[in-house]
Amino acid sequence: MGSERSFSFEFFPPRSDEAAARFIEARRVLLALDPAYVSVTFGAGGSTRDLTLDTVSAIQAEQQAPVAPHISCVGASASSIRELLDGYRGLGIRRLVALRGDVPSGMGDTPGEFRYANDLVAFIRRETGDWFHLEVAAYPEVHPQAKSARADMDAFVRKVRAGADGAITQYFFNADAYFRFREAATAAGVTVPIVPGVMPITNYTQLARFSAACGAEIPRWLARRLEDFGDDLGSLRAFGLDVTLTLCRRLLDGGVPGIHFYTLNRAEPSATLWQTLGLSQG
Repeated sequence: MGSERSFSFEFFPPRSDEAAARFIEARRVLLALDPAYVSVTFGAGGSTRDLTLDTVSAIQAEQQAPVAPHISCVGASASSIRELLDGYRGLGIRRLVALRGDVPSGMGDTPGEFRYANDLVAFIRRETGDWFHLEVAAYPEVHPQAKSARADMDAFVRKVRAGADGAITQYFFNADAYFRFREAATAAGVTVPIVPGVMPITNYTQLARFSAACGAEIPRWLARRLEDFGDDLGSLRAFGLDVTLTLCRRLLDGGVPGIHFYTLNRAEPSATLWQTLGLSQG
């Protein structure tokens, strides 16, 4: 994997003027930390396509950090993906996060011309060669729609073999899940960096909702402790910071190739983790 570590942030496109103001401030603070890159999410079925493009364009224009747009193939045609790729190349974007994406409510199980993420990765490689550095998703606790852990690993291997340069995991709170996934991937012949995704803990209700949707497990002991804080958000966030710092330190001690922070467009939690851990590239 090499000796360099990659530390990065994820943003999502703001949908209101108030959210946009918060995002601009979060962006200002977090980009000043000199991340390796920042990623920008893409809504289910392309629901935020224009917002994602606008957000990517704004960050790219600031030239403070490379931008990696998420690109999803659910509900997409080859021509629409080709148009996106051409647009990003025109902006000078050199990095993408290639995903199957979530299926919007009311849409079929496998809509669009691409069935799986490996199909999208292969298409991007055919269309653009080595122009883009491609990241794909990894699921240490198994994708919620996978038939089995083995099937999930097989799907991950196919994405890598289709042309991925690296992977970012879904967030998790059990470091052993990551290390076992990495060990299994290595045994399957995967050599690309698998960067763990980390979610700061700031709001238990929100975290529980996200986790139920994406299949990330909140350990019972952690859920019960977070529930105990009730409306005492200050104490919850202090406890959450301690839990997340412990997780990050164990991951770093275990030789991870970096950390990708899911910021939820809030600067303080991720910036505190970054600064307390003393992170820097390389």
